[in-house]
Amino acid sequence: MKTGSKSVLCLLCLLYSLPSYGQRVLSDPKFKAAQDFVVKDHDRFVRELIQITEVPAPPFKEEKRARVFADLLKQSGLADVQTDSEGNVIGLRKGTGNGPMIAIAAHLDTVFPEGTNVKVRREGTRLFAPGVGDDTRALAVLLEIVRAMDAARIQTASDILFIGNVGEEGEGDLRGMKYLFQKGPYKDKIKMFVSLDPFGTGNDVTIGGVGSKRFRVVFRGPGGHSFGSFGLVNPAYALGNAIAKLSKMQVPSNPKTTFNVGVIGGGTSVNSIPFESWMDVDIRSEQREELNKTIDTFSRLMREAADEENHARSTSQGRVEVEVKLIGDRPFGQVAMNSSIVQTASAVIQAFGLNPTFGMSSTDSNVPMSMGIPAITLESGGNGGRNHTLDEWIDVDKGQSVRGIEIAMGILVSLAGSN
Repeated sequence: MKTGSKSVLCLLCLLYSLPSYGQRVLSDPKFKAAQDFVVKDHDRFVRELIQITEVPAPPFKEEKRARVFADLLKQSGLADVQTDSEGNVIGLRKGTGNGPMIAIAAHLDTVFPEGTNVKVRREGTRLFAPGVGDDTRALAVLLEIVRAMDAARIQTASDILFIGNVGEEGEGDLRGMKYLFQKGPYKDKIKMFVSLDPFGTGNDVTIGGVGSKRFRVVFRGPGGHSFGSFGLVNPAYALGNAIAKLSKMQVPSNPKTTFNVGVIGGGTSVNSIPFESWMDVDIRSEQREELNKTIDTFSRLMREAADEENHARSTSQGRVEVEVKLIGDRPFGQVAMNSSIVQTASAVIQAFGLNPTFGMSSTDSNVPMSMGIPAITLESGGNGGRNHTLDEWIDVDKGQSVRGIEIAMGILVSLAGSN
């Protein structure tokens, strides 16, 4: 999902935009035909959105949804569809070969664990279900774009890869994107990248990748019986102290820097002093130097928590030790405001009558950005809210929903060079 900050860098992209170019794209008869198709096909789009949402895709277990998405890509008109060794579903739409290869992706995985009820509940134009907006709507948008371009017989100069990727959320650590750009069959071939993540009106463009590191902090001790060993050091107390210390850690608002305890665990029973207690921590910042400084402070606080527990209770059976292990590393990245990919996106957004805004976040685009490959993250359209919760929702009201699809398609077609 789009996470991190949304610090707006520019409210009106007048300096770098190409409004007349955007108008030319929208006035092209083939693009108009593609727009007409999206309007007429919207009911199928909603059906597929519901269908994909109801296929669970917990972290590291995206296989079922991947198979469904691969089949839908083929049904939508792509003959060359494959699943790479990491689990990314990739469909190739051939161009004339006169332009750079472009990839457009939406992530298959959700944040929700196995067993979560993902049945969609509909109330009017609103759909409620875990993951329905982040990022399932974007997967359905990719399918709709493929069909619309084929229906309008849009031929592009560039080959376009349509991708449903794994590992964007949580401990996935962008593994799908890292494989795609560093090891996969299209390594070194993709020259531009667009990520769709998640819902939104379509005017917000992510051009900077917020860096983040994720840690598992484990406190270990001798353990014991809650009554017979009472008074020994307790890893759970050390963990509680560590969380309290972390909650008071001061971080700057500019550059925006954040931290979060997302998961905690440990222990074997209510009447046992745990031999191990742990938590998963996310730390991120818009600036590399500030991230490193915050991590240094965080690490010191964790050591302090262990030391204070060892001073507070008996260490006759052993001390509490702490391990801080890196479990996730999202790279920093940035694409220039005057780059062609940003200018093109701005032009198309303005042609739809919207004012583009630009910001930083943590998305699949972090990987290509960090490698110097032009990349942006776009909204997939529609309104929504409560993502990463059990009552996540999106609105598939036809007007705003269709416009979001059209904006994404317009930017993609413009980048790929239609003939």
